Order: sequence, then C-alpha cells, then structure tokens
Amino acid sequence: MLTFLDALKRILVGRPEITGRVRFAPLRRRVALPTLASNALSSVAYAPDEILLTLALAGLAAIHLAPWVGVAVMAVMAVLILSYRLSIRAYPSGRGDYQIASENLGPRAGVVVGSALLVDLTLTVAVSVSAAAHYLSAAVPVLAGHEGWVAGVGVALLVVLNLRGLGRGSLARSLPTVLFVVAVGVLLIVGGLLALTGQLGLAPSATAPLAPAPAYPDGIEGLAGFVLVLRAFSTGSAALTGIEAPISGVSTLAAPRAKNAGWVLAWIGVIATILTLGVLFLASATGVRLAAEPESQLAAAAEAADLTAASQTPLLAQLAQAVFGPGVPVIVLSLVTILVLLSAGMMSFLTFPKLAFYLASDGYLPRQLRTRGDRLGYSNGILLLGAAALVLVLATGAGLAALIQLYVVGVFVSFTLSQAGMVRHWGRLLRGTAGRSLRAALHRKRALSFAGFTLSALVLIVVFATKFAHGAWFAVAGIVVLTLGMLGIRQHYDEVDRELAIDESTSVSALPSRVQAIVLVSTLRKPLLRAVAFARATRPQVLEAVMVDSDPEKTARTVTQWERLGLPVPLTVLASPYRDLAGPLLEHIRQSRADRPRDLVVVYIPEYVVGRWWEQLVHNQTGLRLRTRLHFEPGVVVASVPWQLASTGHGLQHPASTPAPADPGHPAA
Repeated sequence: MLTFLDALKRILVGRPEITGRVRFAPLRRRVALPTLASNALSSVAYAPDEILLTLALAGLAAIHLAPWVGVAVMAVMAVLILSYRLSIRAYPSGRGDYQIASENLGPRAGVVVGSALLVDLTLTVAVSVSAAAHYLSAAVPVLAGHEGWVAGVGVALLVVLNLRGLGRGSLARSLPTVLFVVAVGVLLIVGGLLALTGQLGLAPSATAPLAPAPAYPDGIEGLAGFVLVLRAFSTGSAALTGIEAPISGVSTLAAPRAKNAGWVLAWIGVIATILTLGVLFLASATGVRLAAEPESQLAAAAEAADLTAASQTPLLAQLAQAVFGPGVPVIVLSLVTILVLLSAGMMSFLTFPKLAFYLASDGYLPRQLRTRGDRLGYSNGILLLGAAALVLVLATGAGLAALIQLYVVGVFVSFTLSQAGMVRHWGRLLRGTAGRSLRAALHRKRALSFAGFTLSALVLIVVFATKFAHGAWFAVAGIVVLTLGMLGIRQHYDEVDRELAIDESTSVSALPSRVQAIVLVSTLRKPLLRAVAFARATRPQVLEAVMVDSDPEKTARTVTQWERLGLPVPLTVLASPYRDLAGPLLEHIRQSRADRPRDLVVVYIPEYVVGRWWEQLVHNQTGLRLRTRLHFEPGVVVASVPWQLASTGHGLQHPASTPAPADPGHPAA
C-alpha cells in the first residue's frame, strides 16, 4: 500500500525504471553541437547585458567600448578552445578538468577543480533561471518585481523534470538551442541589413540621458575608468562558461569521440563569437542604454520613470523592438531565449550529478551521490543542486547583477588548473619521447596549453581584482569550504577503511562467551508479548525483562499484570527519579557487562508500525531514541520487534502474538 509520501513521489517522479534501461544512444556531432552548446550560447542572453551595465556606470562615453570588450573576451575564448581541443584528445574519458588536474597536479588540485566546477554549475542554474525570469517579466509585465519567485518556480520545474528523467533526450536538449541560434541570427541579419540601408530604428532606451554614477564622476577617465573596463571584461567573461561542456560530455558522443568533441567545441566557439559580437555591435548601432543605477543615472530625465523601465529591459528584447518593432517577434524571441536559458539549466542538472558521482566514487563526497534514483538519474545530486540554486535565486531575488559577480570564478579556477595540468602532461610526454618531429609536435602542444594557462590565470587575476569586493568573495569562500569538506570526507572514509579492514590480528572464529537478552518493557500489551516470545525463541543464556520506573503508578500496574499473567521471564524494575529512560537502562547494561565483558547483550524493543504518515506524528519515538543511544554501547545489539497496526494492511496477521508455553529446560525460566 502506498503511503501519502510515496503517492506524492509517484506523482512527481513517476514509476521506477529497471536498471537495465540505462542506455543512451551516442550523439552524432550535428546533434551533439546544439545539445552541448546550450550553456555557452545561452550566455548571449545575459553576458552582453552585463558588459553594457558595467560600462554604463561611467556614462555614455563608456558604453561605446562594449563591442571592443566583447572582442577581447572572444579572443580569450579562441585560445581556450584551441587548448581545450588538445585536452579532449588527451583525456577523452568524460571526466574533464577534474581528471586532468588530479592526474597531473595531484588529488588535492583535482578536488579544488571539482569544488570550483560544482560552484560554477550551481551558479549556472541560478543565473540561467534568473535571466529567464527577467525575460519572462519583460514579456509579461505583471510579473515585474516578482522575478525571484518566478526563478524559484523555474528551479523547482527543472528539478522535477530531471527527477522524472525528462529532457535527457537529444531532441529536447537540442531544439531550444537551434531555435535560439536561428532567432538571434535572423535578428542580426535583419538588423544588419536595416543598418546598411539606414532604416534601423532606435532601441526604447536610446533617448536616456545616461549620466555617470556617483562613484565615477570623471566617467571613463583615469584609473577608476580603466578598472571599470577590466571589470566589464571580467563580467563579460561569463560568455566563456560552457566551453568545457564537450570535454565533460565526450562520453556521450559517437565514435570517433575525441575528434567529434573537438569539432563540436570549435563550432561552439564560432557561433558564440558571431552571436556575442553581433549583439554588441547591434546594441551600439541602436543606441541601447542599460542603467546599472537608474535612480542616480536617469534622475535628470523628464520621463525618468519610462526610461528607467526601458533601461532595465533585457538587451535582446530591446534589439527585437528596434529591429522588428513591438509585437509578436519580440514575444517570440523572448520565449525562445527563455527556452535556451532553461536548457542551459538542464545541462547543468545533467553535468553536476555526474561530476558529483565521480567525486563520490573517489571518496570525496558522500556515497549517496553515487546512487541512481527511480528514474535512473542521480537523484541526490539533482536535489542537492536544486536546493543550492533555489537558495541563491531567493536570496538575491533573481538579481542578475548580484549573481554575475559570483559567476566566472569557479570556471576560471577550473580552466587555470586544467591547463596547468596539460602543460605538465605534455612535459611528461616530452621526457619519454624520441624523434625530432614528435618532440616538435609536443612542444607546440605544450606551448598552446601554456598560452591557455597564462590567459586563464590572467583573467582569474582580473576577476579577483575587480569583482572580489562586489561578491566574488562568496564564490571563493564556497570553493574553499567545499574543498576542505571534501578532503575531510575522504580522510574520514580512509580512516573507516583502515579501521574496518581485515588484517592478520583479526579472528574469524571468535564468538561471544554468552548471550544476554533484555526485553524492554513499557506497557504490558501484545507487542511486548511478541518481543518476549521472540527473545525466548533465540534461547539466550540469560533473559530478563527490564522496566524503567519513570511513572510509579504505571510501574505498579505493570508489575501486578506481569505476576498475574505468570510470564516465565523475571521482571527487573530500574529506578529513574529524573524520569530518564535511557540512562538507567544503559547503566544496567554496563553493570551486567562489567564482570563479563565478552558477553553479547541483545536488547529487544517492541515498536508500532503505522500505515499513515500522520499516525507517525501522534506516537512518541521512544524506541528510536533508545536505539540511537544503544548503538553507541559496545557489545550491545538492538533488535526491533515490529507490531504492524491495522492501518498498515497487515494488522490482522500476527503470529507469535503470545509467548509459547514455558520450556522447563530453558535457562531463563
């Protein structure tokens, strides 16, 4: 019979599937491209916005630098993609940066990379659903101001879909990306043609008199302006997240896997570069003005309220209005953007549990994260990611500006350590390679990996320098805490393995000298009689019933009933002036074992089993608390004797409800 919680789980998750159905068809590269590109390409929906928002702090003069900041970001992407193509060929197992760092820099470096990627994947979900919430509120104005709750619903939806195993199919994962690329591509082509013919309209925010924020009175001039440009670059580097997806997903590709993954990665870079730079240049052509601090930057405008709303509208929605005018195309582009953002979140829900599985398999995370759920997904990893992302979106109110400050840190820690590992990998191969041409090829590969390492490290330094005080410290703290926690878990597992391992001093034939059985008495009813019967059936050398006197009147009634029934088991009453049940029982057990430490004590605890969830709440949990205390006592075994109440559906089937007749030869009689 299904309980309420089981029925609710069945509704949300669906019926369990057998393990043998864990089969996934390998992806051809044309299908793998949109499937693995969702994370990287979805950043087109928010990375250009963040570049413009950051530069806008210095006023109108600064936002014209946005396309060139985008060019710098894409240049870094090009180098990283070239170096990552080498990584894929060297490590095509699917464990990605975690394996590269672990094998080349040591297990601790691998744990740091694993922690950084877990943080980054969590932030990917939070950023993606938050951006989707902002696009939805732009299309449905009634939702404006409630983006945090909308994003929370989005996270919950992704959790349920992944627990049910939906969205793992190639069509469901690839279609949103294809639609998004087509939609943005049409936007850029039409916008470019209109610009060439002089018919391109202005964005809704183009007339905003964007003044510098109070922190930047001199605009883009001076050291503060230079630091602001670096901050815009580090913020725009969110566009680089997701390029590690092919190396993590290489195991899902059709053969030759490494070659196909390299092809996918190259095309991700090409498409992401075209879309990102196209959006930034079109934003410059339409005069888009996004205000990071509209209260101060637009205060001088006569129509400040309208311009404030326009300056907070997502960039793609503004571009669609400038190119197509208000109407259906804007709504369609917004909906397609929402789909690709949710698809990016889905990608993280596939990658995070798999990475957690690898870390748990290596002993760095709890082993529960290795377990598949009813629908064959790693349910515990899905729930963990969902809970963390939900906390982030609710804590920030789905504020993209706040979340983006936390973003990028994790992925660039991973990039840097991974490429450092590849430099060492090629160096190790060089030491064992003879032949001039082979060594020259390895030198080129090492130089490219070193370039990737250098650029990643420089970007990471820029991120730390420009974003640490703005919230990046939180991501750093998360990585540090996760790393220390995982190292602690591994140390615990190693200690347990050493303690439990069978060695030469372990005896395989040792037995307890005697068995003492104790039946715990609370109320003299059928469950207790069953416990007495079960205890007697094991024929222990010593058998006694023990009652803790926490209520003298109840104790007196029980003793009288015990004597009247003539049970062939002695009843011992333990005094408890402070009404504590566990203390006197533990003291009694310790005294009985003091003289015979090799004895085994078995404590029988009669317990109710209820069939309805609410019935559990109205019965005390004395048995559970006692079991917990007794588990810490050496030489003690706890035997729970269940009595199924009628609500379980088995309440009328109770054999051995009463004790068997006294056995004259029984030592306990």
